[in-house]
Amino acid sequence: MAPASAPSPEEFRRLMGRWATGVSVVTAHEGRDDAGLTVNGFLSVSLAPPSVLVSLARDVDTLPVIARSGRFGVSLLAADQRALSERFARNEPSEAKFRELAFHRAPGGTPLLDGTLGGLECQVAARWAVSDHILLVGEVDHQETGRDGLPLLFFRSAYSEAEAPDRLRLPAGRR
Repeated sequence: MAPASAPSPEEFRRLMGRWATGVSVVTAHEGRDDAGLTVNGFLSVSLAPPSVLVSLARDVDTLPVIARSGRFGVSLLAADQRALSERFARNEPSEAKFRELAFHRAPGGTPLLDGTLGGLECQVAARWAVSDHILLVGEVDHQETGRDGLPLLFFRSAYSEAEAPDRLRLPAGRR
């Protein structure tokens, strides 16, 4: 039996939209440069040593800053931080994304956004080029717990909100 043909990018996007994800902002700092972008391709890899993986498109302006510094940060967004997610998702220079923004620096200099559920600063431990993305594994050398709150979620290509620990508001969207 011949294998089925690969799905089109649109079909694949529709299917993956059925997988709910959290929303985070990945940041980096090197010299005078701060960079960042919204990411939902983020996951925990290992507890010992504490490690995470982020998936970034090859053409994002944050990758060269991470490559030069060997570090990145991750800020976990709360349900009421959609505006931050949208800000870092815009296709504009990084300096505009950070202008008049409340953030602080982790011990290694990486910017972490204020008011989030938590943040991590990582040293790049591995890097793989896969299709049109770069996968980065970072060993966590700093973590901070932020405010207690509900997460910002993404489902069916739209933001979703946790209204309470036992109640989610998900978009109807396409099935």
